[in-house]
Amino acid sequence: MKAYYYDENTGDQRLTHDSGRPVSPDYLFSLGVLYHHCPSVAAVDDIAKERSYKNRDEITVSPEKMGDIYEEKVRMFFNEHLHEDEEIRYILDGHGFFDVRDPNDEWVRIALEKEDLIILPAGIFHRFTTDDKNYIKAMRLFKDEPKWTPLNRAPELEENPHRKKYLQDSSPKAGMMT
Repeated sequence: MKAYYYDENTGDQRLTHDSGRPVSPDYLFSLGVLYHHCPSVAAVDDIAKERSYKNRDEITVSPEKMGDIYEEKVRMFFNEHLHEDEEIRYILDGHGFFDVRDPNDEWVRIALEKEDLIILPAGIFHRFTTDDKNYIKAMRLFKDEPKWTPLNRAPELEENPHRKKYLQDSSPKAGMMT
């Protein structure tokens, strides 16, 4: 895992966009983002048990697996959104980026690779993309039944109870609408 501020330069979202401004795991933690290096699925199982994750599945995001809908899906994943549940991903193979908002409404890019596990809190604005190799395989973990409902960023989401809880739990660290 490597985290840094996104450079905001135009161009393909799948490029590194590294601004040269690094972000520490402690800073990610202050945003509510948890990171673990898990060299085995047994390590993931321990975290799943500790955090009461009951279900899991696997997803492969690549042109070969997704066919004609790949580009559309990657663009959709890159729309800024939040979820009303934690988003937990364990990278089984490949590389990708999660971007999360900081308190100043800047993007923090988190580069993930095989054996990285990330937990995004419910209510945090974020987005996802593969890297320029266009391939990632990940395990998705869920507390209950598998559910992935993105709520795209809009002013009314500041009143969403999960967003409000995130802001309260993370305040003053969490990014707010500007």
